[in-house]
Amino acid sequence: SGSLQTQGMAMVLGNAMQAQGITVNVLLCDAAGDLALTATKSSALEPKKVTPEQLIGKLMNGGAKVNVCALYLPNSTHGKTDLRADVGVATPPEMAKMMSSEDTRVFSF
Repeated sequence: SGSLQTQGMAMVLGNAMQAQGITVNVLLCDAAGDLALTATKSSALEPKKVTPEQLIGKLMNGGAKVNVCALYLPNSTHGKTDLRADVGVATPPEMAKMMSSEDTRVFSF
């Protein structure tokens, strides 16, 4: 979602799942892909006064894998060098395999 609150809540829930020992993988597409850019500076959200970028950073520090979708960079003015450190570009076969695994739950925000 391009909504700041939706992005923030997705990252809050991802961090909560990670704190419970769940492996978290994040795929960012369209406006949400902007979270992967070093230049993105969102407004802080209440009540903790944190940004979605800070929350995704916490997820990554905890071991989460974060990728932009294969369509994000070719359909934007950005390149791989604009992405935050350790953010990758997902390939459709890789994502399809992960998303279709019986051990994977897919949440869309």
